[in-house]
Amino acid sequence: MSTVFNFTFVPWFRSVAPYIHMHRGKTFVVGLAGEAIAAGKLPSIAQDLALIQSMGVKIVLVHGFRPQVNEQLRAKGHAAQYSHGIRITDELALDCAQEAAGQLRYEIEAVFSQGLPNTPMAGSKVRMISGNFITARPVGIVDGVDFKHSGLVRKIDIGSITQSLDFGAMVLLSPFGFSPTGEAFNLTMEEVATSVAIELQADKLIFLTEVPGIRIHPEQPASEDNPIDTELPLDAAQALLKRLPPALQPSDTAFYLQHCVKACKGGVERSHILPFATDGSLLLEVYVHDGIGTMIVDEKLEELREATADDVGGILQLIEPFERDGTLVKRDRTEIERDIENYTIIEHDGVIFGCAALYPYPEAKTAEMAAVTVSPQSQGTGDGEKILKRIEQRARAMGLSSIFVLTTRTMHWFIKRGFQNVDPDWLPEARKRKYNWDRRSQVLVKKL
Repeated sequence: MSTVFNFTFVPWFRSVAPYIHMHRGKTFVVGLAGEAIAAGKLPSIAQDLALIQSMGVKIVLVHGFRPQVNEQLRAKGHAAQYSHGIRITDELALDCAQEAAGQLRYEIEAVFSQGLPNTPMAGSKVRMISGNFITARPVGIVDGVDFKHSGLVRKIDIGSITQSLDFGAMVLLSPFGFSPTGEAFNLTMEEVATSVAIELQADKLIFLTEVPGIRIHPEQPASEDNPIDTELPLDAAQALLKRLPPALQPSDTAFYLQHCVKACKGGVERSHILPFATDGSLLLEVYVHDGIGTMIVDEKLEELREATADDVGGILQLIEPFERDGTLVKRDRTEIERDIENYTIIEHDGVIFGCAALYPYPEAKTAEMAAVTVSPQSQGTGDGEKILKRIEQRARAMGLSSIFVLTTRTMHWFIKRGFQNVDPDWLPEARKRKYNWDRRSQVLVKKL
């Protein structure tokens, strides 16, 4: 095995370890669009779901079948009918939906039953349980349109689903429900997945869709200046929904967003919109810091705060690579524990991605900002500016008139943010006595 592979694999594997621990024992509801299956993505998605389950995640998989039903209808010379973004399910459409659901359930169960040969999950055994977990009611007549056999979720047998998950099985749900009298109703994958996620109080609702997510400026076309918004607070998502037109088809921005908002308001911690076209999008979203699609969350996951004793280990892990390459001066655990109240950190999902310490020199009305570090994974995202702003606020609260830094490699970053280069003789006497003349650090000062 090549040295280059070893060099890249080890830090990568260590970087995803916190997410493996974080998600163990959690429940994910995954809504798989029928378009993903039609595009031939089922084998790779099954592989990723099996991998995620093997790391202790409980999974409910809800499949869609929109294109499969439409294909059945076309084969029988019947056009698909929609209103208000919902299929009008007449007798023929119901037959096509039942046929498509049966075929897809067979395909999904088959791909999980073959041990996933020639994949990283070869030999794995994934138990899959499906059943009549959904009780439905008719959509009825809306604005004069009779939706016939189209239905909505009335009740979910959460007890049976939970029991199956606790048994170690993956639960498979088709977008079908039955009334108490046995009448079948065609449901939507999106509503079933959302309802199940809310009833289970799942940790995540994930839609694998034909859209890449929601862009920073949803009304504008895709471009380098208009990338996918990887984290959308719930209040911002609700505001966006209010100004978007009603969703009539899956490609509309509001189509999946409305279900994500409903789930978060119903108690689901996080809802995600991911592109099935990107290989491994599930893994990239769940185990990588910034993810790949759009995540709707009730509050910002990133927290900027003062450090506590519990953060010492995370700070050491963050700064150690920069100490090793000479960017930072070496600090041992005892020193950081002693000065922990001086540190400000930025934390995301329980992982520290940035830090800085503030050491005041009240007699000179200034303070040193030291150990300024931002993880390579989040550089360029504004974390450095957030930490600097908080340090400035802390210094002002102490009645100080300036802050300074000593650096050998990041002078330009500080100069761009209002710092000026001064002679080391400018330093307060107490700091000047500790100045390392061999290191020849640049002294940069910012007036507050």
